[in-house]
Amino acid sequence: MPTDRSARTHARPRDHVVVGLATGHLSPLELAIPAEVFGYPYDWRPSPWYDFRLASAGPDGEPISVFGGFDLTAHHGLDALEHADTVVVVPTYDRAETAEPVVEALRAAHARGARLVSICSGTFVLANAGLLDGRRATTHWWYTDELAARFPTIDVQPDVLFVDDGDVLTSAGSAAGIDLCLHLVRLDHGAAVANTMAKALVVPPHRDGGQAQYIDHPAVPDPVGHGLTDVMAWALEHLDDDLSVDLLAERAALSPRTFARRFRQEIGTTPHQWLTRQRIDRARHLLETTDLSVEQVAHDVGFGSAQSLRSRFKELVAIAPLDYRRQFRHEPAA
Repeated sequence: MPTDRSARTHARPRDHVVVGLATGHLSPLELAIPAEVFGYPYDWRPSPWYDFRLASAGPDGEPISVFGGFDLTAHHGLDALEHADTVVVVPTYDRAETAEPVVEALRAAHARGARLVSICSGTFVLANAGLLDGRRATTHWWYTDELAARFPTIDVQPDVLFVDDGDVLTSAGSAAGIDLCLHLVRLDHGAAVANTMAKALVVPPHRDGGQAQYIDHPAVPDPVGHGLTDVMAWALEHLDDDLSVDLLAERAALSPRTFARRFRQEIGTTPHQWLTRQRIDRARHLLETTDLSVEQVAHDVGFGSAQSLRSRFKELVAIAPLDYRRQFRHEPAA
């Protein structure tokens, strides 16, 4: 019979506990996002993974009212936050007030080191609890002016998909919640696992948090028939080439100035910033799934030199390439 020490040594690592917090009348879509990402039993998930729990801020057993004419019952109450590694606050119709027990539970969870996340108007719950004071944050663009007016100490970012402010992360509405949840998977398990999750959800593997929430001006149809989508797809197949705005514009049959303007309008970022992000994502995948040297990875993704890759990688991922490999090295998920 094994000793207690040997039993502990071979015990399965504990899953990361994610608590979805419902504080009132809520949207089924935005509740389903964290439940799907962190709670669905995908057969390819690594170990440890996530242990998702839905918690209600209301009295025990009281149904949670959901838009669309139905109710649901959570298996947990606010005490679930005492064991949470991550708390995801789902949107609520009531942005004006947050019940004191919810405020106290969130503050206590944050104080002991839990990661706090909000989707859409769930940002107001964190703001009402004073947990966004002095921080960068975002919410659905419908509500950014209200958030800035009511909470002047918050650095409101009105035109981004999500904001990662370390241990507190906020997102815009609906689909941006998927982007933020995939961002968390990428932080916890690496790019290959996050990309596999994105394929399972049939969504783009990575939309940068700084991408615009919506486009003010509809794109003008390209009279030549070359959309930006074709140019971007071609660029992804040629990341190791010297890709300039002039070259991409030529393939799109546009002038460099018109191409850059349309790219910003349609994609929400500049061609250079988009290319850098794609190269970093490709580098992350290669570091996780191959034994290529940093020099070879840099060449294969178009950075030219290991020093250039290290500089940009540390700037955008906040860790050196080899440290990233040591943390996330694994065989790609099936």
